[in-house]
Amino acid sequence: MSTMRINVWSGPRNVSTALMYAFAQRSDTRVVDEPLYGHYLRVSGAPHPGAAEVMAHMCTDAETVIREVILGPCDRPILFLKQMAHHLQGVDRGFLAQTVNVLLIRDPVEMLPSLAENLAEPTLRDTGLAIQSELYHELRALGQDPPVLDARQLLLDPRRVLSVLCQRLGIPFEEAMLTWPAGPRPEDGIWAQYWYHNVHRSTGFLPYRAKKTPFPERLRPLLEECRPHYDMLAAVAIRADG
Repeated sequence: MSTMRINVWSGPRNVSTALMYAFAQRSDTRVVDEPLYGHYLRVSGAPHPGAAEVMAHMCTDAETVIREVILGPCDRPILFLKQMAHHLQGVDRGFLAQTVNVLLIRDPVEMLPSLAENLAEPTLRDTGLAIQSELYHELRALGQDPPVLDARQLLLDPRRVLSVLCQRLGIPFEEAMLTWPAGPRPEDGIWAQYWYHNVHRSTGFLPYRAKKTPFPERLRPLLEECRPHYDMLAAVAIRADG
């Protein structure tokens, strides 16, 4: 059986776990949660919550992960890999030619305050946005046409945006993708205890609500770094309003 391998290259706090849960409801899909996270923590030394615990519980060698997980055996027609774009640090990206690739972005005005709740001093690297814009051009050069999802558009109309995504991927949309049971999933990474509180309370995509709290001034220089990368990708994202 041939397997379609879908990498969704996200940044943190982008509803990527909810998207993974949506694909986990499909009858034809196996999901994997951030298989390159251990590698990233090892090579970057990033001060993430529970970093030592994460590295102790998963393979930290990117080549092995690519060979055995991303391109390895799968018992379903679709393998959905939730990935963080910045986890590609120090990784040979040649495997991207053998996979289907999607980019998931979120307006940094909304993403950065949430990220700063987990990382005291977030940087452009932590957002993944610069790498996502690089990836978009690299994938286009490979002859791919990577769909771009924007978290706001996805939350405004999950059915439409997921339907268009599935059409772009050449797979049928399944209504089951819109709801899931509350609580953790067996595929959750061990880091779920630090990052997944909100999605564990959910049973579907939560309605979009704009943030009402003022944007933190200390994050404004980082916002300016993020803006051109986000704007370029948002211009080609699948839209809720067509």
